[in-house]
Amino acid sequence: MTNLAALLAGKVPVNLNYTLSPQALGSCIHQCDLQTIVTSRLFLQRVKTTLPCRTLLLEEVAAKPGLEEKFVALVLTWLAPIRWLEAAIGCEPKPELDSLATVVFSSGSTGDPKGVMLSHYNLASNIEQLGQTFDFSPKDRFLGILPFFHSFGFTATLLAPAVYGIGVVFHPNPLEAKPVGELTRRHAATYLMATPAFLQIYLRACQPEDFGSLRFVMAGAEKLPAWLASAFEEKFGIRPVEGYGCTECSPVVAANTHDFRAAGFRQLGSRPGRIGHPLPGISVQIVDPGTRTPLKPGEAGLLLVRGPNVMQGYLNRPDKTAEVLRGGWYETGDIASLDEYGFLQITDRLSRFSKIGGEMVPHVRVEERLHELIGVHEQTFAVAGVPDEKKGERLVVLHTLSAAALAEVLKRLPQLDLPNLWVPKANQFFAVRELPHLASGKLDLQKIREEANRLSRQPEAAQSEVSRA
Repeated sequence: MTNLAALLAGKVPVNLNYTLSPQALGSCIHQCDLQTIVTSRLFLQRVKTTLPCRTLLLEEVAAKPGLEEKFVALVLTWLAPIRWLEAAIGCEPKPELDSLATVVFSSGSTGDPKGVMLSHYNLASNIEQLGQTFDFSPKDRFLGILPFFHSFGFTATLLAPAVYGIGVVFHPNPLEAKPVGELTRRHAATYLMATPAFLQIYLRACQPEDFGSLRFVMAGAEKLPAWLASAFEEKFGIRPVEGYGCTECSPVVAANTHDFRAAGFRQLGSRPGRIGHPLPGISVQIVDPGTRTPLKPGEAGLLLVRGPNVMQGYLNRPDKTAEVLRGGWYETGDIASLDEYGFLQITDRLSRFSKIGGEMVPHVRVEERLHELIGVHEQTFAVAGVPDEKKGERLVVLHTLSAAALAEVLKRLPQLDLPNLWVPKANQFFAVRELPHLASGKLDLQKIREEANRLSRQPEAAQSEVSRA
C-alpha cells in the first residue's frame, strides 16, 4: 500500500534490501538522500537493523486515526473532487511518462549496489509487455512472495496485478514453505513467480495438493536446473519454466510461455535450458565481447538489450551508466546465444569467466561438472578466478564437503571431461562452512571472489574447514 500510495502521490518510492550489510544499506540510503523510511517496529526487531534516518512506524500510523477521522476520510473520498484530495495530502504535480518512478538497487552480487532509475514509462512498458505475453485473466491470482526490493517482485507481483485487476496473495517470507503452500491452496493462486532456490524449498516441504491450482510457474534470478523442473513437475503436476531479466530492464527481458495452438498451427512456447523469447517490443543482439561484432545464431557472445523498458541510468553514476548504455543498447554482462527457434540461452556472466593462458574458462560449466561428478543437486561448489603470475588467472573452488568426500572428488578430477585448462588444481579447493548467497538465492559473487582471493593466499587453508567472511 505504501508503494502504491507513493506512486499515486507522485513520490518516488525506494524499497531497501534489508539483507544487505549495514555498510551497503547505508550506501543505498546515502545515494538516494533518504530522509524518512516507512517500516514497522516488529520488522525492525526481527531483522535487527538500525536505520540512520527518521523512521515512520506503521504501528504508530495505524493507531492514530480515530473513528471520526475515518468517517470524514470516507465521505471526502466519495464526494470531494480528486484535485482537492490531491492537494490535501500533498501530492506532487502529475508525473510525466519519463519522470522517475522508483529507484531499485542492484543485488550487489558483483560489487557495490547501484541505484537503477526506472521511469513510469519503463515500468508501464514492461507491464504491457507482460500482458501481451501472458494470457492473464481476472480469475487469476498471483502468489506474491518476492520482495519489492527486487525489480521482479516490484513490477510483476505488485504493479502488474494492480494494472490488470488481478488478485494477489502476499506472504512476506518466501522461505516459509508451509504458509506459502497453505495460502496457495486456500486462495487458489494460479501464478507463482519464484527463484530456483525457493522452488527447491517448496519441493521438499509442500504437499502435492498445495499447488493444485497453479497454471503457471516461472523461475528467474538464476538458472533453473533440469532436475528441479522435472522433480517439481513430478510432484506438483506443473513444470516450471525459466524467464530472464535484469533490474536495468524493469526487469523482464525474455520468458518461456505456454505453447500457442490453432488449427493447423503450433507455436513452441518453451524449450528446456532456454530463457525463452524476448518480450514484445524488446530487441536483443549477441555480439563479440571484444569487438562488438554481431554473431550468428548458435554463437555465444555478449547479450545486448534495447527497448522501452531499459532504465534511464544509474543514480548519480554517469560513469557507470556510460559503461552499459551505448547507442541505445544495454549491455547485460551475460553471455548468451540464440538458437534456431529464436530462443535465448544464457551461458554465464561475463564476469564469471577466467582468462587462463589466453582461453576463456566459464566458471558455471566447471561448477556443473563438479556437481555431476558427485551426483548432488544443491550448490556445493563455487568457482572463482584469482590472479596468477604465469597464466593470468587460475581457478579456485570453494566447497562445503567433508575431508573424506573431497578426497574422493580430487581422485576423480580426471573424469571431469573438460579441457585441461578448465580443471582446477587439487590444491585450489578450499572448504567453507557455507557458500554466501543473496536474499534471492543467487550466489554472492563478490563475497565468493573475496574469500577465494583470501584463501588462495593461505595455502595451509586448502582442504580444511574455514569460516565464511
